[in-house]
Amino acid sequence: MFPTGLSSVYSVCGDAAGIAGNLFAFALFVSPIPTFKRIIRNQSTEQFSGLPYIYAFFSCLICLWYGMPVVSPDIILVATVNSIGAVFQLIYIIIFITYADQAKKVKMSGLLIAVSALFLTVVFISMTFFDSHERQTFVGYLSVFSLISMFASPLFIIKLVIKTSSVEFMPFYLSLSTFLMSLSFSTYGVFKYDPFIYVPNGIGTILGLVQLVLYTYYSNTIAEDQEPLTNAHA
Repeated sequence: MFPTGLSSVYSVCGDAAGIAGNLFAFALFVSPIPTFKRIIRNQSTEQFSGLPYIYAFFSCLICLWYGMPVVSPDIILVATVNSIGAVFQLIYIIIFITYADQAKKVKMSGLLIAVSALFLTVVFISMTFFDSHERQTFVGYLSVFSLISMFASPLFIIKLVIKTSSVEFMPFYLSLSTFLMSLSFSTYGVFKYDPFIYVPNGIGTILGLVQLVLYTYYSNTIAEDQEPLTNAHA
């Protein structure tokens, strides 16, 4: 146990990390707006993938449930941020389905229905078959799985970046926001002694950093390739 004064400082630092995580998460949630403005303007989803938004939607729903007092006490900041995130992701998915080609429409619609049904099943099972401690553990493991899936989903985009040597379809602010949010919530989880928070967000921090490194590398490569052409026309 910590002395009272140190415990108070520890609590304040944990809350500060959680608030910072909420702010960075909001930046993450709004960062795809330029992408969807482009989709609406061109009336096409082009090579953009809708899978990250499906993964993010499911992750927000599960983490929202994990942060609810009926599942986990004293981590309400997890519930607030994920309730907002779920709304944003649902809007993005609806827009994506609207402007996708027929094959993608069917695929994304099916995934949206499946994810929603799976979430409702999780809520029913956790409330019906588990007591409070078992419920937290059950939903906690699901939140870890969903968060890791969400953080790993940009690997599809990373593969495209390496294949095309272009960062066009990996928005910088999305990668930056992912890194900062994951770092903040990983810290929040450490202060709350909650491995279900700090483990997946620690992984998210590493994956976010990988995206930033790739973005920097390929941006510099493109700039170097274009510089001789610029000089030649000067």
